[in-house]
Amino acid sequence: MLHVDQILAVTSAVPATLAAGGESAPPPFTVARVFTETRLDSWLTLGIVLAAGLYLYGVHRLRLRGDRWPVIRTVSFLGPGLGGIALVTLTGLGAYDTALLSVHMVQHMVLSMIAPIFLALGAPVTLALRTLPVRPRKRLLAIVHSRIARIYSFPLVAFTIFVVNPFALYFTDLYEFTLRHEWAHELVHAHFIATGCVFFWPLLGLDPLPGRWPYPARALLMLLSVPFHTVLGLTIMQSTTLFGGDWYPSLNLSWSDPWNDQVVAGGVLWAGGEFVSVTMLAVLVVQWVRQSEREARRLDRELDRQEARERAAEASA
Repeated sequence: MLHVDQILAVTSAVPATLAAGGESAPPPFTVARVFTETRLDSWLTLGIVLAAGLYLYGVHRLRLRGDRWPVIRTVSFLGPGLGGIALVTLTGLGAYDTALLSVHMVQHMVLSMIAPIFLALGAPVTLALRTLPVRPRKRLLAIVHSRIARIYSFPLVAFTIFVVNPFALYFTDLYEFTLRHEWAHELVHAHFIATGCVFFWPLLGLDPLPGRWPYPARALLMLLSVPFHTVLGLTIMQSTTLFGGDWYPSLNLSWSDPWNDQVVAGGVLWAGGEFVSVTMLAVLVVQWVRQSEREARRLDRELDRQEARERAAEASA
């Protein structure tokens, strides 16, 4: 007769199947597995490599003709920007995103908040406008100033999309659908990135965008986004319904309790959202102060030129 320990060992040795990827459920999550479960065979890998290559090529073109490009922009775009996307999708975190809701929430935070912020600070549109030939540059400008771009980059529209989307995903059957279909799951990743870019680009980005609000209005909108993640995180923590339907219990993971993991996921969203929002509010204030200083220097130069013209007129008189 088998002992209980032996039965548990046999049961845990039989892997559950993850329908989204058609793969076996992963073993217990550890920090080491973040590095050992890395996969580079997704469409996102190609997109990240292509974006990094084009950006570096643009910087190289500028240097060849003797122009400067701030190093901090390159670091922001390639490091926390593209690097953040790679960290949560191509490493072991991506291998656990359909097994643990808490890991999925880490992905949510990075893809929709952290990475888009640094992509915007990298100013890729400005880099493209400075390096592209005349015809592609005109096409890019036409896209940036198109009616669709004006609508989606309008801060109130972007704010509404940013706030409503998570509730529409997690509080409907849509989330369970994305867990069971790989193409939908990958589409959610792209959607997170696009939503974050639409929201943060007009607020913090350095690229020229039409209809950009002044800094006080942008700071107010950023401040209004802070309670959103608190409400969403607390709602998830206190929910009496498992997100994803019976997906997580059906995995039969002996090393994870779906209810406890859901509480952790809500905590990640709550604490992480507040931290990122407050930090980005501080970044926005710093940008505001620097812009005010530049404007003050511009006015000083204009006053100096006026005084010089007046002195010259008096001397000639």
